[in-house]
Amino acid sequence: MAKFMDPHDVPTIPGTEGWERMYPYQYQFTKDDPERAAYESNQIWYYDGLHYPTPHHPFDLLWDEFWYLGLSQYNTRHWIIPPAMGIDHRIVNGYVYISPVGVANPEEIPNRVPHFMERAGYYFQNWNDLYENNWKKKMTKIIEELEALNFSDLPEMEDISVVKNGLGKGSGYELLKKYDDLIDLGLQCWQYHFEFLNLSYAVQVTYFQTFDQLFPGIPMATLTKMSAGFDPILFKPDAELIRLAKLAIELGVDQLVLKPMKADELLKTMAEDAVGKKWLEEFEKARYPWFHISTGTGWFHTDQSWNTNLNIPIENIRTNINALKAGKTLGRPTEQIVAERDKISSEYRNLLKADADREAFDQSLGLARLVLPYAEDHNFYVEHWFHTLFWAKVRQVGKILANAGFFEDSEDIWFLRRDEIKQALWDLCTGWATGVKPRGPSYWPKEIEWRKGVYEKFKEWTPPAALGTPPEVVTEPFTIVLWGVTTNVLDTWLKGSEAGEGGGDPNTIQGSPGSSGIVQGRARVLKSIDELADLKEGEILVATTTSPSWAPSFVKIAGAITDVGGPMCHAAIVCREYGLPTVVGTGKGTQLIKTGDLVWMDGDTGVVKILERA
Repeated sequence: MAKFMDPHDVPTIPGTEGWERMYPYQYQFTKDDPERAAYESNQIWYYDGLHYPTPHHPFDLLWDEFWYLGLSQYNTRHWIIPPAMGIDHRIVNGYVYISPVGVANPEEIPNRVPHFMERAGYYFQNWNDLYENNWKKKMTKIIEELEALNFSDLPEMEDISVVKNGLGKGSGYELLKKYDDLIDLGLQCWQYHFEFLNLSYAVQVTYFQTFDQLFPGIPMATLTKMSAGFDPILFKPDAELIRLAKLAIELGVDQLVLKPMKADELLKTMAEDAVGKKWLEEFEKARYPWFHISTGTGWFHTDQSWNTNLNIPIENIRTNINALKAGKTLGRPTEQIVAERDKISSEYRNLLKADADREAFDQSLGLARLVLPYAEDHNFYVEHWFHTLFWAKVRQVGKILANAGFFEDSEDIWFLRRDEIKQALWDLCTGWATGVKPRGPSYWPKEIEWRKGVYEKFKEWTPPAALGTPPEVVTEPFTIVLWGVTTNVLDTWLKGSEAGEGGGDPNTIQGSPGSSGIVQGRARVLKSIDELADLKEGEILVATTTSPSWAPSFVKIAGAITDVGGPMCHAAIVCREYGLPTVVGTGKGTQLIKTGDLVWMDGDTGVVKILERA
């Protein structure tokens, strides 16, 4: 059987020896435990570039820890997904590798089916009520608790009210407890994250499988078209920017908005203008919560939100104003997408002769359309709104430790694991309590300086697409629809690794269908949000992945190509709803394509061709 590199054989990058201490011990591939080592060698581990296009700062790994637990427990312990258990995680040179865990004994799968049907059936029957009246309220509550949580330096002396009110506890206790509360809120958030999501993706896999049985060989692009055309809140931020652009034109302040000023200067100028004040009021209304959208995936502390950098939404509003004045129609062509969806669905349904087949068609498609909005809505609540606020609170903790001399810069906090921060706070609090200088100021600066050097070396390393032993069949639903890792994809990776870098046609790239359409144009390869401003009319965006907050730029581009993702990844869903031809999961699109290359792409087949080099 063909295999990828054994995970235990990945060489250490020179100069990073000892890097393992930056991350939790259970994340390490190990030969110390023969049973665990044999398991690791016999699993398939693929690099999670969908969520993590860059290596991890130690603190940022907490989201991975939280979804490691959350996703897996829902698969294995809550819903009892028949063919799939959880997803195991490891880290190599700062990059996360994940592995779907199958049910060890295939004979157990039928025994899991009744449990899944009963549990999942309850949610499907009560989906809208459980989502609107339960899930949203829970998420809103923990977001409110997070907003109310604030950190400040320990006082020189406790206020007299602490004594006179018999409070019986001090500021050191409060700081330690609030840090625990902060981490616990993050963990709660990610518990809620998967309450509906596993079911959403399980439904999509069932939908794909059912329709492939009804219509053997049906294209993936056709399947995704039939479930498209919905209105999740994830598109609300873009809609607000379009509304503000239209309002600026209606009020006659569009020329003022278009002046080349930074956001703070523009908003100050607007506040001094009688009509501008009206526009500014609407701008402020739009900010909360809709500008809590991350410019990246939201998984890294480096991902800014629009509220963190108001220059980003202002520039997008300017782009929208110019587009509107040029006669363009902005926003999603929802009516057109829905009309095409209904037409295709009707045509395929009419091909079925048996009542049982039509019933399977209706049930499977109905469920796919029911769950799809949640698959995007949760992303706004969690990775965008919650994460944006969370990063700001951690920065408050960083300032406290920096003020106490633990770091040179408060941003150095990201080089500590979440448990190390708790220990540093204990060091700070006990030093404050005793009046004795804590150890942290002499310990952490040297360690952080070393970790920074290791991290820079990690960034120069290219993680292999996969490690270990491929399974006969990939069955885990997230793996298939979100990451786009199927049995065929693994075969392609294996052939590529066997052929070496020089194998195959370097000008033809095979990805997965993301959003229908054929288009040709010059490529614009983007590595960061800052480069979005360089996008020109009619270019094809090439990126590791896309963020929903990039939607305002879709008014310019002709198509999108991503390195990672499957048919239900956020990039694919967002681009479909904007009617933008898209190919996802190309693997090395950003490496093989250069800015200025003339590119042809087919969103229905996943084929990308480089017609002319820049």
